Amino acid sequence: MTDEAPLRPEARAPRGFADRRGRDLTAERRIVARVSEVYERWGFEPLETPAFEYADALGKFLPDADRPNEGVFALQDDAGSDEPGEWMALRYDHTAPLARFAAQNWETLPKPFRRYAYGPVWRNEKPGPGRFREFWQCDADTVGSDRPEADAEIIAMGCEGLRAAGLGDGQSVIRVSNRKLFDGLFDAGGVTDAVQRLTALRAVDKYDRLGLEGVRALLGEGRLDESGDYTKGARLPSAVIGAVEAFLVSAETPGLSRAGVLDAVAKAGASLGAAGEAALAELSAIDRALTAMRVGEAEVKFDPTIVRGLEYYTGAVFEAELLLDTKDDKGRAVRFGSIGGGGRYDDLVARFTGQSVPATGFSFGVSRLASALRAAGRGADDATRGPVVVIVFSEDDMQHYLDAVSELRAAGIAAELYLGRAGMKAQMKYADRRGSPAVVILGGDELAAGEVTIKDLDAGRARAAAIADNEAWKAERPGQQKVARGDLVATVRAIIE
Repeated sequence: MTDEAPLRPEARAPRGFADRRGRDLTAERRIVARVSEVYERWGFEPLETPAFEYADALGKFLPDADRPNEGVFALQDDAGSDEPGEWMALRYDHTAPLARFAAQNWETLPKPFRRYAYGPVWRNEKPGPGRFREFWQCDADTVGSDRPEADAEIIAMGCEGLRAAGLGDGQSVIRVSNRKLFDGLFDAGGVTDAVQRLTALRAVDKYDRLGLEGVRALLGEGRLDESGDYTKGARLPSAVIGAVEAFLVSAETPGLSRAGVLDAVAKAGASLGAAGEAALAELSAIDRALTAMRVGEAEVKFDPTIVRGLEYYTGAVFEAELLLDTKDDKGRAVRFGSIGGGGRYDDLVARFTGQSVPATGFSFGVSRLASALRAAGRGADDATRGPVVVIVFSEDDMQHYLDAVSELRAAGIAAELYLGRAGMKAQMKYADRRGSPAVVILGGDELAAGEVTIKDLDAGRARAAAIADNEAWKAERPGQQKVARGDLVATVRAIIE
């Protein structure tokens, strides 16, 4: 009889789910903190909803009534009994939970209700570069106002939020349009089927990636992409396809102002109908409000190709685009494109109450923006600062080491006692990998003399890089100093600060 090797699972993370260490978490937390400060200054209160919602409350990715798993991660609640319970799903954004919360608490909420939220969301979709199945979003929404100025305020606040997150002038732009423009085109062309209209909108949403030819195919019979996958088209009448094409290229003249884009759209030749005329009026009001809030033409542009893919948008829609040059891990240029967006969704709360409640909001992907900033070479500030490390030489002197690390912590300095069993060289390497600013050395000589040796790792790295000769490095010991034991805290603080 032979002993079989134990069955061991392979250590691996699921596709689209990432482990995040100090640098990534630091970057995301910094973005959330800075943007939250902007949102609160604009008068929005924080709200946190559960990770799980009942699947019917989410309402979007549910083509299979028996097992709703398309686009979301769902499970069946046992309801505390042996009978199968209702389906629950992890939230795919923060907007659908807000609609449920608003419907559930509408009588007690201040109206309009202004809230912001941040936290992880989950989407059961194909992952890719910068796209994850679990990622953080940060949202701000106004529920209960039908004024175009509410849309304009959300857009202007989005601009300030992106600046707070680390994007400078000319590094992002928010493009704005209105879904009613296409409603008018579809109405005029006799396209009444809701699925057909949504399929057409999703085709238009790919205009920046596929161009006019690719969108034309998706508006018609369909398109075979480079991977061999076939996407069914909207099968619009040829006259409607032609009207949509003319509409898409109507505002492509470089340098058009927001008002100029509206004029070009109005003169595109296609009949916009009542819905389209209402859209132009709303966009004109948004433009006036943005101008009054001193939001420049370079920060916010009107772009009739913006439609957004989600079904629940009913009016103004906006999309934030990253303009920074970005590269992948191999140094190749990569386009990040959209880093956030939003729009008006006046019918989402009505799913619960039967009464239309106007709402508008903006959301950006925290994880995606942090990844984009790193891809643009902007991640240097995200390096985490490790603790000061107290080196351990002898078990007999452990009390001295514990006293030193406790003294540093009591002074508000992050510090740790090395608790492995390696020698000094390995401990120094450990401190370097932790990103420690300094190490504290209390050897026998230091203890006997009432002193402490402190090695400034930052200064050591900088000066050692300029010393080519190994013997000179050993003689100079860059970044290392010996001080009285009572000066430990002051010396370490000076190094850190």
